[in-house]
Parts: sequence; C-alpha cells; structure tokens
Amino acid sequence: MKYLNDYELVCGLEVHAELKTASKIFCSCPTKFGAEPNTQCCPVCSGMPGALPVLNSQVVELAVRAGLALNCEIARFSREDRKNYFYPDLPKAYQISQFDRPLCESGFVDVETESGKKRIGVTRIHIEEDAGKLIHDHDKGTLIDLNRCGVPLIEIVSEPDIRSPEEASGYVRKLRSILLCAGVSDCKMNEGSLRCDVNLSVRKRGETRLGTRTEMKNLNSFSFIEKAIEYEYRRQVELIESGGRVLQETRRFDPATGRTFTMRVKENADDYRYFSDPDLPPIILTDGEIERIRRDIPRLPDERRADYTERLGLTAKDAEQIVSDPAVADYFEAAAKLTTYPKILANLLLGELFSLLPAGEDIAIPIAPERLASVAEMSGSGRINSTTAKKLVRMLCDSPDSDPETIVRERGLEQIRDEAVLRCYVDEALAADPKAVESYRAGKLSAAKAIMGRIMAKTGGRGDPVILDRLLSEALKKG
Repeated sequence: MKYLNDYELVCGLEVHAELKTASKIFCSCPTKFGAEPNTQCCPVCSGMPGALPVLNSQVVELAVRAGLALNCEIARFSREDRKNYFYPDLPKAYQISQFDRPLCESGFVDVETESGKKRIGVTRIHIEEDAGKLIHDHDKGTLIDLNRCGVPLIEIVSEPDIRSPEEASGYVRKLRSILLCAGVSDCKMNEGSLRCDVNLSVRKRGETRLGTRTEMKNLNSFSFIEKAIEYEYRRQVELIESGGRVLQETRRFDPATGRTFTMRVKENADDYRYFSDPDLPPIILTDGEIERIRRDIPRLPDERRADYTERLGLTAKDAEQIVSDPAVADYFEAAAKLTTYPKILANLLLGELFSLLPAGEDIAIPIAPERLASVAEMSGSGRINSTTAKKLVRMLCDSPDSDPETIVRERGLEQIRDEAVLRCYVDEALAADPKAVESYRAGKLSAAKAIMGRIMAKTGGRGDPVILDRLLSEALKKG
C-alpha cells in the first residue's frame, strides 16, 4: 500500500479511570471488584423511581487530584448533567456525567517518543458514573449485573494530538503512571478500572482539516490500543483510496482477528439531550481547598525521573521504567539510600530481578530493598563480579530471608583481587598453553581471550577480570 505514506492519522483518546473509593459516586454501595452479580446495588444506583443521588465528596477530591497531576485548570464552579440514552445496562435511561462545565480543563501530558518529548493536550477531565454490565449466556439469553452501576469514573479526554500507535500507548502508559502515583486509581486494566476509547480519522499529509472520525470502545490493554489504531488507520485509508466514504460510527475491536467492526452509528452531543441534573447542586471549590489537595499529591513520575537521571546517573530509559509504577519507584528509592552504586542497583532490578517475576500489573518484589542494595554494593565495590551478583539475586528470590553477605562468605563467592594470587593463575595458564602464547605474539590477538577464559575457569569465575586483563597483558608483552 504505497499510498499509506500519503496519509497521516489523527487520534484523540478518551480514557476512563475508576476512582479509588470504597463506595459509589451517589450512594454508599461498595465498589469491590469480582462480587457476585447484583449484590452491590441499591435503589439509587439501580435507578429506581424517586431515589435521590448524593455526591460522594471523595470523588471530587480524587478528580481534582488527577486534574492537578495532569496540569489542568480546576473549575471553581462545575455541575453535573444528565446524558440521556436508552441501553439495557443503564436502568434509569440516563447517565450522570458533566457536559459544558467539567471539573478540569486545559491540561497536558509529556510523553517520551523516539523523536523526543511530545506534549499531548488534555482537553478536559470530568466525573461520571459507570453503567452496568450485560452478560450474554447461550442458554439463558442476555442477563444484567448492576454492580458497576454508579461506580465513580473520571473521563480524561485528550486533544487530537496523537499521530501514531506508539504515541497512543505511550500516552496511556504515562497517564497510568501518573494516576497510580497520585493515588487516584488502581489502574488495573485487567479489571476494567482503566480503559480507553480511541477516536481516529485520517487526512492527506499537509492538510489541516480533520477527516471523519470513528470511535473504538473499551480497549483495555496497551497492545490492543496499538493494534486497533494500526488496523483502523489502514481500513480508513483503503476505503478513501477505493472511492468510499468514512462514516462517523462506533466500532468494536476484536483482539482475536485484529479487526474492527461496526457497532452503531456514532451519536452527537445533541442526541444525548444533555441538561443539568435537577437533583444535584453545583460543585463549588475554593482556592484553599484546591491548594490543600495540591499539597497532598506526592512526587510525580516526571520529578522522580529527573531526580534519577540527574542525581543518580540513571539512563532515561531505566528511569522511565522505574517510575512507571510507584511501588517499584518506592522500592528503588529505599534501596538506593543504602548503596553508593544506584546504576548497578537499577540494572539488577530491571535486568535480573524483573526477569524472574511473573508478568502482570501488580509487581510483588520478594527481596527486601536492603538485601538488593547489599548485592549492588558488593558488586560495585568489586567484592563480587556481575555474574555472581546475578546469581545472588536468583538465590534471594528463592530464599528471600537469606542474607547476601552470609551467602557470599559461606559459599566462597567473593572475587579474588589479590594480585599475587592472580599472577600465579596467569603464569600457570601461559605455561600450560605455549602455542596460544606464540599465536598472540605472532599477531593473533584473539588468543588472549582464549587464555583469559582458561584463567577464569581456574578461578571458578571469581578472578577480578580487570586486574586479570592487566596482568595477562603485561605477561604476554614481556616476551
């Protein structure tokens, strides 16, 4: 498809994050994930006639916290509206959301891309209630679970600033790390507490007018977001090039096939017949309340990353990996206070330790930070080599209560650094392989590597390679 390069994709995301509250947005029903169907609902969240909502104040506080963390302007006056539509998972036939007076507006997120930093605008953040869940059973037909009705959400709407699948997933990853760090949401994509709607259109490169967009609903993994965008981009370009017309519609992404399919014609704001909810008063915030919330926000990922690169000397890539999860960042910082070798610590954490842990959103590190710091300290000071350090990490994963210092001492893993001892190993190796020595002196420099390998084998891998390399080089040059 040569003409693909003639087009650019224009993408904006609507990210829904479930707020970290114990109860729902307008009632006291719990929000626990995985409960038996229809055990966490009441007349308010199930939409019974005459039931009146009461706004959960923690919802407002967490939404403001998210807005501040995403560099938004916080509205001193906002209100809630009824978004009217009929669907079986919404018993009262309207959703309480926010329309023209959202809580947060005009923010941004900085995302690292291959070509450098990219700023993606955040148009608005508003609070709203979740709908229920339809369950399609082959024998019983379609059933409804109302447990999710009234679960508090924020919807984070981006500007159409995204131009590639990688930028889109990078933006959502960054949002996730910020919301986690700020304590706004647990962001468990596998449980639906962070999900994404993708709005996408295409246009010829150089054009400024936006094309007709489609929306892909409820994507709950980074890879699904990328694959859905890749497919929809190609589909729209092919459609236009064949003389067709893109329709404004809502589509579903099928992970099994990697394709998108039409669900329904896309509604406009007018179709929802928004109007202010008469049962809820406006949300009024003072400067003092907003500043109190701002003071409670912990250090965010960008600040932590800058600290790791500037003060601790980590690479930008390593720092980004660590700050993506606040629990990992907390662990790293606790360990970094106990070693003078934070770069080695980061390498052990990201390279060795993470490879041993099961994949998933909840990272549980079995080794206490002081023990990993001890391994980094011994490695950095030369007491053990890098191979032994990796072995120690594996041992500690199997036996987290073990002391790395004791393991090194009892198993004789400490690196040999005594030059007199190492010189003996060098002399023995040279005497045992005179042909390799002749080859080296005849110009075959690779022979030195073979000799070094034999020496390291003799030392059981414990010889200090830097010292050995120098001693071997000196011995070979004596000739």
